[in-house]
Amino acid sequence: MEPPGEKPGEAGGLQITPQLLKLRTGEFSLESILLLKLRCLGLADLGCLGECLGLEWLDLSGNALTHLGPLASLRQLAVLNVSNNQLTSLEPLATCENLQRLNAAGNLLATPGQLQCLAGLPCLEYLRLRDPLARLSNPLCASPSYRAAVRELLPGLKVIDGERVIGRGSEFYQLCRDLDSSLRPSSSPGPRATEAQPWVEPGYWESWPSRSSSILEEACRQFQDTLQECWDLERQASDSLAQAEQALSSVGPTSSFVF
Repeated sequence: MEPPGEKPGEAGGLQITPQLLKLRTGEFSLESILLLKLRCLGLADLGCLGECLGLEWLDLSGNALTHLGPLASLRQLAVLNVSNNQLTSLEPLATCENLQRLNAAGNLLATPGQLQCLAGLPCLEYLRLRDPLARLSNPLCASPSYRAAVRELLPGLKVIDGERVIGRGSEFYQLCRDLDSSLRPSSSPGPRATEAQPWVEPGYWESWPSRSSSILEEACRQFQDTLQECWDLERQASDSLAQAEQALSSVGPTSSFVF
């Protein structure tokens, strides 16, 4: 017998109920819900979530989920976030034929074989098993070759852990990985790397000593001569204007004519 006032699943965490879904979405019919955000609510049981047959976008991150059974009936689901839970299997997702994006970082998936259930999903292109920024991962990510194993198991994936592995831009991520590998110190004995050498000749950055230049001196002399000529012309012009004004002032007023 259940304790008074406690619903199934409450002892270990909250259970999803029709009342909870209608309260959070405002929808009267569960089948009318298209988008649902239920993150960090302490959920341990998905309850009636499988009745939301029209659901396309679902966020269940940050809960205490250990299984995804009710999600098997969500054939329209395209985007699913179940990161930061306690999942050891993704098997129920094998029937979510429209699933395109899946974030399962921060769970208990131990081997790439546990992803085999996703191999039959024709639309799945984006998969996240590790999120360094949020410090979320899975035990299977401890292997350096896990990404290659996932690509072999799910060849239709375009993006793994936020890095494009197929299509335009994938070469950039591969280049970054190659650079990381080349910069990582090697434990095996081998020839020491050659010491870095300056890329310019010694003394390249030193300032050149100032030297006198006959060309510069000649240019300065010509500039001074030109400036003197300008002053002489300005003085002659002033004298001519003064003489003209004096001549005009000595002439009487002009005669007026009436037309």
